Amino acid sequence: MRIVDHPSPNHDARPGVVDMLILHYTGMRDEAAALARLSDPAAKVSAHYLIDEDGAVIRLVPEKRRAWHAGASYWRGRTDINGASIGIELVNPGHEFGYRDFPAAQMEALAELAAGIVRRHPIPPRHVLGHSDVAIGRKQDPGERFDWQGLARRGVGLWPDFASAAATSGDIAALQRDLASFGYRCPTTGMLDEETRAAVRAFQLHFRPARVDGGSDDETRVRAAVVARAAAV
Repeated sequence: MRIVDHPSPNHDARPGVVDMLILHYTGMRDEAAALARLSDPAAKVSAHYLIDEDGAVIRLVPEKRRAWHAGASYWRGRTDINGASIGIELVNPGHEFGYRDFPAAQMEALAELAAGIVRRHPIPPRHVLGHSDVAIGRKQDPGERFDWQGLARRGVGLWPDFASAAATSGDIAALQRDLASFGYRCPTTGMLDEETRAAVRAFQLHFRPARVDGGSDDETRVRAAVVARAAAV
């Protein structure tokens, strides 16, 4: 894989081991605008890699350094997601500027790059996540058009077999426990409150993209239970 270096000044010392991979979309009009922002010291944001829609890969920050891509975030009790993760930005205008499918060339480059990253670092499939997973209610990228299932077929990330899953009860508390067990910040109140709806919506963006409404329907509950079990293995 050919990687072009375009160093960003926005990074600092990494405090520990990398065990997460976080995927984003740029949410800007084009690659040039995204690259300028990710390299601007005043912006104080960056990522380790940027992948254009034609599959071109740009390295902005060395993997041994902490890039500033996750912002305020949470996963499985941790809040310094930047410190434990590699961040990849995918050029896509996002929901604000005309969200669209991720081209095949871009996804192919991502699969190849990400496969190398998970070989170099102890990143389990359950820790290949979207920005929306770790910043629920604040971020929605890479969004419902991102092909998590296809990426998992390439050996990167978690996508269980949902087809053979058994039905579950309508118990909101069980759904909350499954989401929290997987890693989301989710209360265990037994009520479908706004915080729970935000966690459900984040889950749906990743694992049930056909319906992203924060609701506790049968399929969402089933998929949450399947994902929680698969992640525990």
